[in-house]
Amino acid sequence: MQKRFSQLSKQLLTSGRFAIEREMLRVTPEGTLAVTKHPDSLGDKATHPYITTDFSESQIELITPTFPTVEGAHDFLQTLYDITALHIDDERLWPQSMPCALPDGGIIPLADFGSSGVEAGRYREHLLQKYGAKKQLISGIHFNFSFADELVAALYEGSPEQYDRFKDELYLKLVRNYLRMRWLIVYLFGATPAVHTSYEERCVSQMQALNEDVYSNSTALSYRNSDCGYTNVEPLYSDYSTLAAYTDSVRRFIAKGDIESPNELYSPIRLKTSRGGNDLERLETNGIDYIEIRNIDLNPFEKTGIALDDLKFLHIFLLYLALKDETDSANWQAEAFHNQQLVAKEGLSPTLTLHRDGDSIALHTYANELLDDIEAFNTRYALGFADVFGSVRERIDHVDATYSARLTKVMTTEGYTAWSLRQAELFYRDAYANRFRMHGYSDMELSTQILMKAALKRGYTIDVIDRDDQFIRIRHGNRTEYVKQATKTSKDNYVSVLMMENKTVTKHVLAEHGIRVPEGVELRSETDLRDAWHAFSNEPVVLKPKSTNFGIGIHIFKDGTTLDEALAAFRHARTFDDVILLETFLPGKEYRFLVIGDEVAGILHRVPANVTGDGASTIRELVAQKNEDPLRGKGYKTPLEKIEIDDIVVAFLRLQGKTPDSVIADGERVFLRENSNISTGGDSIDYTDRIADSYKQIAVAAAKAVGATICGVDMMIPSLEREGDYGIIELNFNPAIHIHSFPYEGKERPIGETVLDLLFD
Repeated sequence: MQKRFSQLSKQLLTSGRFAIEREMLRVTPEGTLAVTKHPDSLGDKATHPYITTDFSESQIELITPTFPTVEGAHDFLQTLYDITALHIDDERLWPQSMPCALPDGGIIPLADFGSSGVEAGRYREHLLQKYGAKKQLISGIHFNFSFADELVAALYEGSPEQYDRFKDELYLKLVRNYLRMRWLIVYLFGATPAVHTSYEERCVSQMQALNEDVYSNSTALSYRNSDCGYTNVEPLYSDYSTLAAYTDSVRRFIAKGDIESPNELYSPIRLKTSRGGNDLERLETNGIDYIEIRNIDLNPFEKTGIALDDLKFLHIFLLYLALKDETDSANWQAEAFHNQQLVAKEGLSPTLTLHRDGDSIALHTYANELLDDIEAFNTRYALGFADVFGSVRERIDHVDATYSARLTKVMTTEGYTAWSLRQAELFYRDAYANRFRMHGYSDMELSTQILMKAALKRGYTIDVIDRDDQFIRIRHGNRTEYVKQATKTSKDNYVSVLMMENKTVTKHVLAEHGIRVPEGVELRSETDLRDAWHAFSNEPVVLKPKSTNFGIGIHIFKDGTTLDEALAAFRHARTFDDVILLETFLPGKEYRFLVIGDEVAGILHRVPANVTGDGASTIRELVAQKNEDPLRGKGYKTPLEKIEIDDIVVAFLRLQGKTPDSVIADGERVFLRENSNISTGGDSIDYTDRIADSYKQIAVAAAKAVGATICGVDMMIPSLEREGDYGIIELNFNPAIHIHSFPYEGKERPIGETVLDLLFD
């Protein structure tokens, strides 16, 4: 197999399927266990594929689907964290594997799955009685890994064995080697060097107080992987020589009463089948499809609980173990367990000695020799993992650089609860700052990301069909919906889209339905403009392309203009369309009404791009400062767009007697454009609850007039105090939802949820 390995491409050798499960506790603002029910805002925990509970109602479990890269799984996990953190009211997500402050003799609520989860509830009661609730609240990372089918097939080529047996033996070899070397993962990823004083008395009594609520033995690295952690009552050594031997050995444990089911076998690594998980009969029938690594502590320095580089190291470590020759030590399982316990409880000791095939060896020496071998493996096959070894080597060479040493230091200074709450708050703020973002998909339009994130929160399945075209598929139950750019859906017909795209047709249809629109004419040449000018020469006017969106090519003259300036505006607009509209300007403020179905889901007043002076900075400098706002970006990937100083801005400033290099007075507000589109740097202000229902009814009527289900209605309103005075200047068939979801000022609206209601209710 090693020979075959050397003949394959890097792309094939590193191909695989990756998924992550992350457990964590919900806590109160004081850092005690939250005993509230799993939040309804996170959906039904019994059916949600991504966000559920584990042992306790207070213990959330995040589950990613499988991805072809660890980056994909890590990004998805980060998005799941953000969603969860923002939908648990004033609670926070505990960043550590070992539990928070627990009630003394109080109730730790078991996960309740209702009538559909009777058996699961009974099993949790069994765990409660056998291990105690406090130990069951320990949380961690589970990493699911499988080789790509194409890689297994390539390695199998030329083998005399049956394919299924070859695949099983490939995974079994990896598992045996992982068990031998698992101490290295405990050392590198261990992050449970201490426990809270309220943890199990049997364990706390063996420790010393490092702080008021921090207990440890001063050299512990991973209590979670020790006898004080998530382990069986006695070590159980399954037989991994063949798949049949493995299932037989687990059945013997069950028959003897050591465990009740395969789920209770707390091995650092599990054999799994995609069609039945831990079920032994299905495992025998279907073979091993993937492995689950279970001895990874939550990294409390990382929002996701695990660093991306650590996942990458884990990937190459597994590849290395699959090819590494095995030793002949008969007592290897007991030795591997002994090494794990030593590292877990004494891993911070710089003089710790382990065992290797019956001989003693210093941890530092053993680890460096192993890492040297893995690095050579990476180089030999050009696998491309060189960047991950630096941080790993640092932790091996300097025990103070390990996560546990760092954690011991900060908790000794700040306290177990205080530091953990500070981290939880830090991660909450990061989740809030990224509330509009779908990690891993930031190259896509923000409106599409928002819809995807709303679907993910509900547990719907999302497939990106064409990333560049923002084309996605959303599946739920037996329903499938295809959506382009967040609001192009099956609910709107093609003629409605064409009508809204053609501003002349839009005005005609709206006028027929008794809805007020500006008067105007179509222009195809400068001669047309000259001929029509006498009717508009003394009026406020607008010149705009007939069939464009996002404010492109629009010129507004509120106080009227000259024919020469109108001709210049016409020439610019003609670069975007062959037909230009000359219309009377409707006075008032412009509001964007977002119509979805039979209701207005949001209303915005869009303020043209502007800056406010400080008495010292130029307009150009003020624009640069405003563009530093993390909410501003380019290409509809952030809630607001960056302001660009282009020819239109320069011309608009010239009308005000200013240039981009003018310094403006402290507090003076200068507008940079006439049009108020967010796409040209405007500010969005939510007015949904401040505008009378009569205007909302007009907006819905306008959408219905053209047969639109999702529609942006641009309405001019001179005064909100004087109902009935309005004019509709435009309908938009693909309205952006991000401007309503995350306005510059005002209430954020869950527009993604509203679109999903339309599609799936």
